[in-house]
Amino acid sequence: MPHLRVKQGSLMLRKALHAGIIGLLINGLMGSVPTLSGQEQDNPYTTGQDIQSGEQLFGRDCSRCHGLEAGGGERGPNLRTGEFQHASTDAGLFAVISDGIPNTEMVGIGRSRSEQFVWQLVAYLRSLNSEVRVEVAGNPSIGEELYGGKGNCSSCHMIDAEGGRHGPDLSTIGDRRSPDELLSDLLTPNARVQQRWWTMRVVHQDGTEVEGLRMNEGTYSVRILDAEDNLWSFLKRDLRQSERTETSSMPAYGESFTSGELEDLVAYLYGLSRGIR
Repeated sequence: MPHLRVKQGSLMLRKALHAGIIGLLINGLMGSVPTLSGQEQDNPYTTGQDIQSGEQLFGRDCSRCHGLEAGGGERGPNLRTGEFQHASTDAGLFAVISDGIPNTEMVGIGRSRSEQFVWQLVAYLRSLNSEVRVEVAGNPSIGEELYGGKGNCSSCHMIDAEGGRHGPDLSTIGDRRSPDELLSDLLTPNARVQQRWWTMRVVHQDGTEVEGLRMNEGTYSVRILDAEDNLWSFLKRDLRQSERTETSSMPAYGESFTSGELEDLVAYLYGLSRGIR
């Protein structure tokens, strides 16, 4: 029996050593995982490019709950007011975005994004409530006439619940886009097209052809809003042909508008702001 006790003791020692080695390995691996500290009190990423990158990240990671332009959704609050329930500083926003909020649907993205990406999201959210307004050269009254007339913008865009549904709502576009950004949108609309505004053309097995705004697309089905605002639903297995267009349906106005007309239209759009109207 003494010999047996030695064996048992050796076995227990080997188990203890084995467990200790595994513990050291786990601790080492866990220690090697980078964490998002956000210790800097000031955001080091605040350039225009950082804000644009933050906007793109928001569209991919946050818009499902907070809306495409952070105006609020079914699951997340409006983030455009500049007031946040769980944070008042940039460092506080960093912590909420990276770590989430316990016992809520707000899940942190810290493990999937770098510190730079999180700071860029903070920069974008801060830019949404910027009260700094700049002077514009154009005449907003003439711009309004161009919007409803020569530009035919109301056929796709809505202002104060009037207009089309095939483009973004412009009721407060002046709060979201600077004059330079608005001009860029008019000249190069394909440079910034969110998935929400992609279009589709499909041909059903019975020969029915439908083209319009891609409202929803899943693994097995697709919904399309045509030019007459008719909503179509199809099972993909019933389609003979399906084409998705990821460019903008909005024309570029650089050739059809003069530089003065572009200035007037920008002045009108920039004036569509909560603080002005």
